[in-house]
Amino acid sequence: MRAGEVRTLAHQARIGPGVSVLDLCCGVAGPGRMITAESGCHYLGVDHSASALATGGRFEVVLLLETMLAFRDKEALAGEVARVLEPGGRFAFTVEEGRPLTQQERARMPGADTVWLIELAELTGVLRNAGLTVTWRQEYSSAHRAIATALLRCYRADSPQIAGQIGTQATAELIIAHQLWSDWLGSGRVRKFAMVAEKQ
Repeated sequence: MRAGEVRTLAHQARIGPGVSVLDLCCGVAGPGRMITAESGCHYLGVDHSASALATGGRFEVVLLLETMLAFRDKEALAGEVARVLEPGGRFAFTVEEGRPLTQQERARMPGADTVWLIELAELTGVLRNAGLTVTWRQEYSSAHRAIATALLRCYRADSPQIAGQIGTQATAELIIAHQLWSDWLGSGRVRKFAMVAEKQ
Protein backbone atom coordinates (compact mmCIF):
# COMPACT_ATOMS: atom_id res chain seq x y z
CA MET A 1 0.00 0.00 0.00
CA ARG A 2 1.06 3.57 -0.59
CA ALA A 3 1.74 5.72 2.49
CA GLY A 4 -1.34 7.86 1.83
CA GLU A 5 -3.54 4.75 1.64
CA VAL A 6 -2.15 3.47 4.95
CA ARG A 7 -2.77 6.88 6.57
CA THR A 8 -6.37 6.91 5.29
CA LEU A 9 -7.01 3.41 6.63
CA ALA A 10 -5.46 4.35 10.00
CA HIS A 11 -7.62 7.48 10.17
CA GLN A 12 -10.78 5.49 9.37
CA ALA A 13 -9.84 2.98 12.11
CA ARG A 14 -9.48 5.92 14.54
CA ILE A 15 -5.86 5.14 15.37
CA GLY A 16 -4.52 7.94 17.55
CA PRO A 17 -2.57 8.72 20.72
CA GLY A 18 -2.78 5.90 23.23
CA VAL A 19 -4.83 3.55 21.01
CA SER A 20 -3.62 -0.07 21.29
CA VAL A 21 -2.87 -1.56 17.86
CA LEU A 22 -2.05 -5.18 16.98
CA ASP A 23 -0.45 -5.43 13.51
CA LEU A 24 -0.66 -9.01 12.19
CA CYS A 25 1.66 -10.37 9.49
CA CYS A 26 3.57 -7.10 9.75
CA GLY A 27 6.84 -8.18 8.14
CA VAL A 28 9.40 -5.48 8.94
CA ALA A 29 6.49 -3.29 10.14
CA GLY A 30 7.11 -0.35 7.81
CA PRO A 31 3.46 0.79 7.78
CA GLY A 32 3.07 0.06 11.49
CA ARG A 33 6.16 2.05 12.38
CA MET A 34 4.92 4.96 10.26
CA ILE A 35 1.48 4.89 11.93
CA THR A 36 3.05 4.68 15.40
CA ALA A 37 5.42 7.58 14.74
CA GLU A 38 2.66 9.76 13.35
CA SER A 39 -0.18 8.87 15.73
CA GLY A 40 1.41 8.02 19.07
CA CYS A 41 -0.53 4.75 19.34
CA HIS A 42 0.61 1.75 21.41
CA TYR A 43 1.81 -0.76 18.82
CA LEU A 44 2.53 -4.50 18.78
CA GLY A 45 3.65 -6.09 15.50
CA VAL A 46 3.44 -9.88 15.10
CA ASP A 47 4.69 -11.86 12.13
CA HIS A 48 5.10 -15.49 11.01
CA SER A 49 3.56 -17.15 14.00
CA ALA A 50 0.80 -19.76 14.03
CA SER A 51 -0.39 -18.36 17.35
CA ALA A 52 -0.11 -14.69 16.45
CA LEU A 53 -3.62 -13.95 17.65
CA ALA A 54 -3.22 -15.87 20.90
CA THR A 55 -1.57 -12.86 22.54
CA GLY A 56 -3.04 -12.17 25.95
CA GLY A 57 -4.04 -8.53 25.53
CA ARG A 58 -7.11 -6.81 24.20
CA PHE A 59 -6.67 -4.29 21.43
CA GLU A 60 -8.59 -1.33 20.11
CA VAL A 61 -7.38 -1.92 16.55
CA VAL A 62 -6.11 -4.97 14.67
CA LEU A 63 -4.29 -4.26 11.39
CA LEU A 64 -3.90 -6.83 8.61
CA LEU A 65 -2.26 -5.25 5.56
CA GLU A 66 -1.66 -7.06 2.27
CA THR A 67 -1.99 -10.58 3.72
CA MET A 68 -5.69 -11.50 4.11
CA LEU A 69 -5.32 -13.22 0.73
CA ALA A 70 -3.06 -15.85 2.32
CA PHE A 71 -5.67 -16.94 4.90
CA ARG A 72 -7.80 -19.74 3.47
CA ASP A 73 -10.09 -19.92 6.52
CA LYS A 74 -11.34 -16.37 6.79
CA GLU A 75 -14.04 -17.37 9.30
CA ALA A 76 -11.40 -18.54 11.78
CA LEU A 77 -9.36 -15.38 11.14
CA ALA A 78 -12.36 -13.06 11.70
CA GLY A 79 -13.35 -14.96 14.84
CA GLU A 80 -9.88 -14.64 16.37
CA VAL A 81 -9.64 -10.97 15.43
CA ALA A 82 -13.02 -10.33 17.08
CA ARG A 83 -11.88 -12.26 20.15
CA VAL A 84 -8.86 -9.99 20.78
CA LEU A 85 -10.71 -6.73 20.03
CA GLU A 86 -12.29 -4.69 22.78
CA PRO A 87 -15.99 -3.83 22.33
CA GLY A 88 -16.02 -1.00 19.80
CA GLY A 89 -12.59 -2.11 18.53
CA ARG A 90 -11.75 -1.90 14.84
CA PHE A 91 -10.33 -4.41 12.36
CA ALA A 92 -8.52 -2.43 9.65
CA PHE A 93 -7.37 -4.49 6.67
CA THR A 94 -6.80 -4.76 2.96
CA VAL A 95 -8.33 -7.51 0.85
CA GLU A 96 -8.22 -8.79 -2.71
CA GLU A 97 -11.87 -9.35 -3.63
CA GLY A 98 -13.17 -11.75 -6.25
CA ARG A 99 -14.46 -15.23 -6.96
CA PRO A 100 -12.16 -18.03 -5.79
CA LEU A 101 -9.57 -19.01 -8.38
CA THR A 102 -10.58 -21.64 -10.89
CA GLN A 103 -8.44 -24.77 -11.28
CA GLN A 104 -6.98 -23.28 -14.47
CA GLU A 105 -6.11 -20.01 -12.70
CA ARG A 106 -4.60 -21.91 -9.76
CA ALA A 107 -2.40 -23.84 -12.19
CA ARG A 108 -1.08 -20.57 -13.66
CA MET A 109 -0.55 -18.69 -10.37
CA PRO A 110 2.77 -19.34 -8.61
CA GLY A 111 2.19 -19.93 -4.90
CA ALA A 112 -1.51 -20.55 -5.49
CA ASP A 113 -1.73 -22.13 -2.04
CA THR A 114 -1.48 -18.58 -0.64
CA VAL A 115 -4.11 -17.03 -2.94
CA TRP A 116 -7.58 -17.32 -1.39
CA LEU A 117 -9.88 -14.72 -2.91
CA ILE A 118 -13.28 -13.98 -1.38
CA GLU A 119 -16.24 -12.09 -2.77
CA LEU A 120 -17.26 -8.93 -0.94
CA ALA A 121 -20.74 -10.16 0.01
CA GLU A 122 -19.29 -13.36 1.48
CA LEU A 123 -16.60 -11.44 3.37
CA THR A 124 -19.20 -9.08 4.83
CA GLY A 125 -21.16 -12.12 6.03
CA VAL A 126 -18.05 -13.72 7.55
CA LEU A 127 -17.30 -10.50 9.42
CA ARG A 128 -20.93 -10.14 10.56
CA ASN A 129 -20.94 -13.72 11.89
CA ALA A 130 -17.86 -12.85 13.96
CA GLY A 131 -19.62 -9.78 15.41
CA LEU A 132 -17.86 -7.25 13.16
CA THR A 133 -19.70 -4.63 11.10
CA VAL A 134 -18.09 -2.92 8.10
CA THR A 135 -18.01 0.83 8.78
CA TRP A 136 -15.76 1.99 5.93
CA ARG A 137 -14.60 0.68 2.56
CA GLN A 138 -12.45 2.22 -0.18
CA GLU A 139 -11.48 0.62 -3.49
CA TYR A 140 -7.84 0.89 -4.60
CA SER A 141 -7.89 -1.42 -7.64
CA SER A 142 -6.54 1.08 -10.18
CA ALA A 143 -3.73 2.26 -7.91
CA HIS A 144 -2.69 -1.31 -7.15
CA ARG A 145 -2.85 -2.27 -10.81
CA ALA A 146 -0.49 0.62 -11.55
CA ILE A 147 1.92 -0.63 -8.88
CA ALA A 148 1.74 -4.26 -10.10
CA THR A 149 2.32 -3.11 -13.69
CA ALA A 150 5.28 -0.90 -12.70
CA LEU A 151 6.83 -3.75 -10.69
CA LEU A 152 6.28 -6.13 -13.61
CA ARG A 153 8.11 -3.73 -15.94
CA CYS A 154 11.03 -3.45 -13.50
CA TYR A 155 11.21 -7.20 -12.87
CA ARG A 156 11.32 -7.89 -16.61
CA ALA A 157 13.97 -5.24 -17.21
CA ASP A 158 16.15 -6.46 -14.35
CA SER A 159 15.40 -10.18 -14.66
CA PRO A 160 19.04 -11.24 -15.30
CA GLN A 161 20.22 -9.48 -12.12
CA ILE A 162 17.25 -10.75 -10.10
CA ALA A 163 17.79 -14.30 -11.36
CA GLY A 164 21.40 -14.04 -10.22
CA GLN A 165 20.11 -13.41 -6.69
CA ILE A 166 17.07 -15.71 -6.41
CA GLY A 167 17.36 -18.08 -9.38
CA THR A 168 15.65 -18.28 -12.77
CA GLN A 169 12.60 -20.26 -11.56
CA ALA A 170 11.79 -17.81 -8.73
CA THR A 171 12.32 -14.87 -11.11
CA ALA A 172 9.98 -16.38 -13.70
CA GLU A 173 7.34 -16.96 -11.01
CA LEU A 174 7.70 -13.38 -9.78
CA ILE A 175 7.09 -12.09 -13.31
CA ILE A 176 4.15 -14.45 -13.96
CA ALA A 177 2.46 -13.55 -10.66
CA HIS A 178 2.75 -9.80 -11.29
CA GLN A 179 1.47 -10.24 -14.86
CA LEU A 180 -1.59 -12.10 -13.53
CA TRP A 181 -2.26 -9.48 -10.81
CA SER A 182 -1.92 -6.67 -13.36
CA ASP A 183 -4.30 -8.44 -15.76
CA TRP A 184 -6.82 -9.37 -13.07
CA LEU A 185 -6.88 -5.91 -11.49
CA GLY A 186 -7.19 -4.34 -14.93
CA SER A 187 -10.07 -6.55 -16.04
CA GLY A 188 -11.99 -6.40 -12.74
CA ARG A 189 -11.44 -10.12 -12.12
CA VAL A 190 -9.93 -9.01 -8.80
CA ARG A 191 -10.59 -5.77 -6.94
CA LYS A 192 -8.49 -4.32 -4.10
CA PHE A 193 -10.13 -2.78 -1.05
CA ALA A 194 -9.14 -1.25 2.26
CA MET A 195 -11.80 -1.76 4.93
CA VAL A 196 -12.62 -1.15 8.56
CA ALA A 197 -15.01 -3.37 10.53
CA GLU A 198 -16.07 -2.56 14.10
CA LYS A 199 -16.80 -5.00 16.92
CA GLN A 200 -20.31 -4.57 18.30
